[in-house]
Amino acid sequence: MEAGAWSVGMVLLDAMEKCSGVRLLQLELNDGPGVCLKLGGTLADLAAAVDAGRAAAQGMGTSIVTDVIPAPAPGSNLAWQAVPDFSPLIEQPTVFNPEKVMTQHKGLALGLIETQGYTAVFEAIDTALKTAAVEVVAREKLGGGFITVVIRGDVAAVRAAVDAGKARVEGLGKLVAAHVIPNPSEGVLALLPKL
Repeated sequence: MEAGAWSVGMVLLDAMEKCSGVRLLQLELNDGPGVCLKLGGTLADLAAAVDAGRAAAQGMGTSIVTDVIPAPAPGSNLAWQAVPDFSPLIEQPTVFNPEKVMTQHKGLALGLIETQGYTAVFEAIDTALKTAAVEVVAREKLGGGFITVVIRGDVAAVRAAVDAGKARVEGLGKLVAAHVIPNPSEGVLALLPKL
């Protein structure tokens, strides 16, 4: 599945993992900017996950590209399984393999504010932190000025903080996405970038 924004990809991954037994194999940033989520599981689980991803994308008013490959050909993993790399342009890796889940985030909500423009996201996060009892836990750059900052806290605090933060973006940059993920899935937690 390909999505046009990192934060959208996290929301879709959360929806897909919560509806079926799929597992995250890898995430790869692309030059869209965006992300490609690579999932594994039974054909039925993958079909259910794609349906859930499409529904979530439609609810967000965004488009995605999806495909399910039944019984992948031997050796085809050499095409889709990217080796870890580092992009000097965005000063970070572009291939992410799921890591051990960070247990300190379990049971909490994550809030994601993604903008095109650094000033906008900095102002949004400052406002979010001043609005509710939340903390910054991660940030992700995609290039082209796209940046996502992730906050955590209880669901009500994260909702209030994200709502206040996204309201501050106007005039400073472009709001790409603002989402709250209550009790995020294992795959989302495994992909949280480190500060």
